[in-house]
Amino acid sequence: GNMSSRKGLNGACSVHEYTGSFAGQSAHFKMTSVCGHVMTLDFIGKYNSWDKVDPAELFSKAPTEKKEANPKLTMVKFLQVEGRGCDCIVLWLDCDKEGENICFEVLDAVLPVMNKPRGSERTIYRAKFSSITDTDICNAMNHLGEPNRNEALSVDARQELDLRIGCAFTRFQTKYFQGKYGNLDSSLISFGPCQTPTLGFCVERHDKIQSFKPETYWVLQAKVNPEKESSLTLDWDRVRVFDREVAQMFLNITKMAKEAKVESVSKKEKVKQRPLALNTVEMLRVASAALGMGPQHAMQIAERLYTQGYISYPRTETTHYPENFDLKGCLRQQASNPYWAETVNALLSEGINRPRKGHDAGDHPPITPMRAATEAELGGDGWRLYEYITRHFIATVSADCKYLQTTISFSIGPERFTCVGKVVTSPGFTEIMPWHSIPLEESLPHCEKGDLFPIGEIKLLEKQTSPPDYLTEAELITLMEKHGIGTDASIPVHINNICQRNYVTVESGRRLKPTNLGIVLVHGYYKIDAELVLPTIRSAVEKQLNLIALGKANYHQVLEHTLDIFKRKFHYFVDSIAGMDELMEVSFSPLAATGKPLSRCGKCHRFMKYIQAKPSRLHCSHCDDTYSLPQNGTIKLYKELRCPLDDFELVLWSSGSRGKSYPLCPYCYNHPPFRDMKKGMGCNECTHPTCQHSLSMLGIGQCVECENGVLVLDSTSGPKWKMACNKCNVIVHFFENAHKVRVSPETCELCEAALVDVDFNKAKSPLPGDETQHSGCVFCDPVFQDLVELKHAAMRHPMHRGGQGKRQGRGRGKGRRPGGRLNPKKPKDKMAALAAYFV
Repeated sequence: GNMSSRKGLNGACSVHEYTGSFAGQSAHFKMTSVCGHVMTLDFIGKYNSWDKVDPAELFSKAPTEKKEANPKLTMVKFLQVEGRGCDCIVLWLDCDKEGENICFEVLDAVLPVMNKPRGSERTIYRAKFSSITDTDICNAMNHLGEPNRNEALSVDARQELDLRIGCAFTRFQTKYFQGKYGNLDSSLISFGPCQTPTLGFCVERHDKIQSFKPETYWVLQAKVNPEKESSLTLDWDRVRVFDREVAQMFLNITKMAKEAKVESVSKKEKVKQRPLALNTVEMLRVASAALGMGPQHAMQIAERLYTQGYISYPRTETTHYPENFDLKGCLRQQASNPYWAETVNALLSEGINRPRKGHDAGDHPPITPMRAATEAELGGDGWRLYEYITRHFIATVSADCKYLQTTISFSIGPERFTCVGKVVTSPGFTEIMPWHSIPLEESLPHCEKGDLFPIGEIKLLEKQTSPPDYLTEAELITLMEKHGIGTDASIPVHINNICQRNYVTVESGRRLKPTNLGIVLVHGYYKIDAELVLPTIRSAVEKQLNLIALGKANYHQVLEHTLDIFKRKFHYFVDSIAGMDELMEVSFSPLAATGKPLSRCGKCHRFMKYIQAKPSRLHCSHCDDTYSLPQNGTIKLYKELRCPLDDFELVLWSSGSRGKSYPLCPYCYNHPPFRDMKKGMGCNECTHPTCQHSLSMLGIGQCVECENGVLVLDSTSGPKWKMACNKCNVIVHFFENAHKVRVSPETCELCEAALVDVDFNKAKSPLPGDETQHSGCVFCDPVFQDLVELKHAAMRHPMHRGGQGKRQGRGRGKGRRPGGRLNPKKPKDKMAALAAYFV
């Protein structure tokens, strides 16, 4: 058949159209995708103000609303445009709880514009699939079901609980501690019902290390010489003793003996079992421990391999293959890969082994390779993860590893010693997973009971007990799974969050070492209410959410009950915050003692201190006021100039020589002086009519890329002059080496942009003749045309982003668009692969 493809109106999702048959009738199909969640949960506008709302209100009073997850993608409008006039909808979202939730988000958008069903006609279908292969896709299309409302509700409940609980605690403790301490070095002191217990595990291990006291112990080591050249080291049956004198006594007794006597020889065949089928948690553990990939990174790669059709769905708790799973078919696809072709062909000819019986969680089959791939195709980390998944799959249908263990027991005087040797009889699955193989050991001498061997040496070794090491990511994932913290999908997110918040750092070997801030927070929670950090309460909540998904618990009751518990805990936490504060005082410096003097306060005219640690801010210790500043850049004093409104000295924020910079008044930045200004606006957005640094005096024309931005002259940028958008990251370089650039009060007749007066240096003037001065429009004046160049600011952080979408200019600067637009990177279209299977 024929398929036509086009981009949707949001420029991010493709639409594939073709004609086929559906439910026995000829039908016109439209296939498209979404980019993750369509909607997100948030408080209504006024409750998003940290300053005006008491965090306690967020538990019940504050109403929530569903907003578009990414307004720039206009996903709802796009779905409605494509869905208008359709008779049926088939939902092909990921088959997990999040996917089920997105199903209902899509339905909320498109059902109002679809054709109304006739009578009891069915119009909503749900496809269940675990991999993007033609067999799985066709099978799903032939067995369409319905979306599961209960699973979607369990996700809604989790979202609301995390939003209300997380925001209330986060807002309270962030405002409380950032108002008191200057060197916390974290822009947000966040709390999360899953994130905090995750941090708790790391700090618990840290505390064990700190409180560990090493003890000295002694071990008796004997060596015998079965033959002249060889020696055999024996292990003492008592293992170790903690008393030096007792150890010395045992040494003296054994030293009297000249020979070691063989007391017994036993041989036993042992088995090392092949692995269970692979689920998400095991994949993340191995990725971190063996491949050196963080869980978040590993999950992103696994999702990419899945959407490209290389592996099955990577989010599953199941370790048991379904009865109808085509193990041989899956294995045949790997028969030509040079890395494991020999093993695979041997298994296919000799017959595969029945996989071990694992746990069936009733979600998706285990993670398996779905088609052959090469290192060149996938490259780097993609190939390394794919290789592990494939080797693991082959191992699950291989034989167990068998080895012969020989144990020889010796007596030296009254003391017993042992030595053990292993010889592999059948390597089994360790051929394909060599890192699991039995280590090669020196072969033991052939001997029988009663044989005597000369003693080479007997000595006493002094050793010390050692503390445990910091938790690895793999160990943390195991603990989270064991205690029911998070789901297979959210575990990587929680671990990533505690790293991002500066609560832990990732050390060598991917070990997680808590920072001062992380340690003090957890100790503070233990002091006030241990249940905030222990895994028990979250584990109980997860069980309740699972009951909602199974239809065994009421959504509203679970929500109400859980929020009520946390509301009481919150009030107790607020009343007892002094307990955590005592710990903070020991580890962190008060605001007045941190930072260095920078600019003068407009109220007391004393110097305010600039605190560089995140979040950077200014603090006046005399007035006891703190002023937040723009982040991720440098701050310096701006020529000792003062704001005409409040007499505060201005400071200059800059993101670097290739970025943008603008002056700001610390007071106006935090307390907007005019109605049309918002908190967090600098002088380049200030509407003061006469101030020389304001938008009114330095604004030139409307931004060439975004809707609302204005290009403002950066008067500090000479001699490499530039103007920058006050909303997005567009920068226009112009008039390099000019002596002076000023914004004229006059405007251009063609495009309404402000005219610019430029004074050039005599030696480098681009003007005709010996002229050095010219006044004209940056956009329309032919003299200026070759002197203007558009760029995008180099940012230290993705704080400013360029606008997107085509639009006609209006107002200032509409007549000309400097060349060199960058197109924003489009999200990857996930379902394009699916459409191909139906055509």
